[in-house]
Amino acid sequence: MEGESPSVSHRQTGWRRIKNALHFSLEGLRACYTGEEAFRQEVWLATFLIPLSIILPISALSKALLIASVLLVMIVEILNSAVEAVVDRISKDHHLLSKKAKDMGSAAVFLSLVNLVIVWACVLWAGWN
Repeated sequence: MEGESPSVSHRQTGWRRIKNALHFSLEGLRACYTGEEAFRQEVWLATFLIPLSIILPISALSKALLIASVLLVMIVEILNSAVEAVVDRISKDHHLLSKKAKDMGSAAVFLSLVNLVIVWACVLWAGWN
């Protein structure tokens, strides 16, 4: 908004800004891991699937697709958790728009998981045929 001072991260430049951005990103990952059971489950899934994708005898592009599908699930889960946090911050009262926002976030996570299954199935099928 006009007249507001820029955030601390916007006033900083160079390496200090990068360092702070990394710090805030790691804080976000920590908050999601400690506060969201679904994210913890997805981290454990990633610790299995990402190394598996690396050791599979498939092309580098296929490995990248497998890893990207896993990371996409985690990204969408983080965004869903952020939406839920904002909705809860506004009000814990039941409201149709709050439900709608949370349901949409949940649907996005579901679709990212469907995407993961499809990508892994296609890559593995193509790799063994």
